[in-house]
Amino acid sequence: MPTTSSQNVAFFPSVQFDADIIGKLSQSGPRYTSYPTADRFQPDFGYGNYLEAVAGLRMRGGRRPLSLYLHIPFCDTVCYYCGCNKIVTKDRSKAATYLSYLKQEIEMQARLFAGMNQIEQLHFGGGTPTYLSDRQMGELMAHLRHQFEFAPDELGEYSIEIDPRTVSVERVHSLRAQGFNRISLGVQDFDPEVQKAVNRIQPEAETVAIIEAARAAGFRSVSIDLIYGLPLQSLATMEQTIAKVVSASPDRIALYNYAHMPHLFKPQRRIHEAELPTAQVKLDMLALCIRRLCAAGYVYIGMDHFAKPTDELAIAQRQGRLHRNFQGYSTRAEAELISCGVSAISAVGATYCQNEKTLEAYYEKLDEGKLPIARGIKLSTDDLLRRIIIQMLMCNFELSIESIEQAYPIEFRSYFAAELAKLAALEADGLLTIEPAWLTVTPKGRLLIRNICMVFDRYLNAARDNAPQPLRYSKTI
Repeated sequence: MPTTSSQNVAFFPSVQFDADIIGKLSQSGPRYTSYPTADRFQPDFGYGNYLEAVAGLRMRGGRRPLSLYLHIPFCDTVCYYCGCNKIVTKDRSKAATYLSYLKQEIEMQARLFAGMNQIEQLHFGGGTPTYLSDRQMGELMAHLRHQFEFAPDELGEYSIEIDPRTVSVERVHSLRAQGFNRISLGVQDFDPEVQKAVNRIQPEAETVAIIEAARAAGFRSVSIDLIYGLPLQSLATMEQTIAKVVSASPDRIALYNYAHMPHLFKPQRRIHEAELPTAQVKLDMLALCIRRLCAAGYVYIGMDHFAKPTDELAIAQRQGRLHRNFQGYSTRAEAELISCGVSAISAVGATYCQNEKTLEAYYEKLDEGKLPIARGIKLSTDDLLRRIIIQMLMCNFELSIESIEQAYPIEFRSYFAAELAKLAALEADGLLTIEPAWLTVTPKGRLLIRNICMVFDRYLNAARDNAPQPLRYSKTI
């Protein structure tokens, strides 16, 4: 049975759901795919700053593996819940133009990383990457392999997000032949009425057929994205959807909270707010999903991710190799992240940078012979210190104070005196334990890990002290 107000605490193998604490502490906050977060990037960081960051890597020597992200912004139709940077069009010629510029950017990045350019991780996101035709995708992958050195298939993690409505069984096999070995499917919800309310009609049989095709084609991992809190969802519909997902048996499941922010995302204005589930029902749906997934043998990775114990993500967490970047949880903690395409964000050395967000500005920079960088940030020593703390907490749910003091010239308790005082209140709520040598997040605190990490966010806390903040973040739960 789902958690209700009369049964506020439900226990799961590695995460504890406490509706009272969640109701008390849920607030708007970053997802920490980076620290500092992208809203702190500055327009005075440009192409020259990025070149300095790459030169710094080369001066330090050695060959670190690379992670490569490609953003394909196009979609055939709009899903009303979507908050991604996308371009909805049926004019396929736009994709051809975009690909010519994307290949140019790839060539420029490859030249910068010549001699230290082995790719161990590749991710295609969007938009809908499979908006590209099979031929276009094959040519793009061939171009990537010509420009970069790729680790063998058995060592590399090469993933693509797909919309099951845009691919056939044959296309899935073709994607595997083109070099992808992980596949992520957008599902969101299996209920026909919910699908209609968000303009994403996607029959269950169609989705299951694609999952089966991915297994037959030899994909190492199949991931499914779900959303709770969509219009017309209820406990009954969510229970049916989660049962169908468990039956399909994907290797990973991402369970996202729908953040209704129509002031930021125009497609969401087409959603009828009266049809959205209440906050209490959303909590009950989350509790239901966690219970069902854990009972089915999935491991709670963190935030909104679950994986089978045999999946690379779960193995990386057990081995302390888990990482978090702009694609979510990752198994390649040591890799530099190169991102190509409109709005894509790179993480190289002690810098972040984001590409131009419009096609016009993106094309204009490339026509000038420059990487299309619009803004970014060079991390200070304090940023690097807080980044590693947030990473450890998000990925491992614990922090060795001694390891931080060995890596940075600080005395932890004096440097973070204000933060420890705030953490004491969260400790009183049972979210973590504070010991002389360790900070340890409890099972009850794992669902609220964003709240814990927010304590260490210097930018967020400074902004709160100075002025009210706009509604730019989703709720932590």
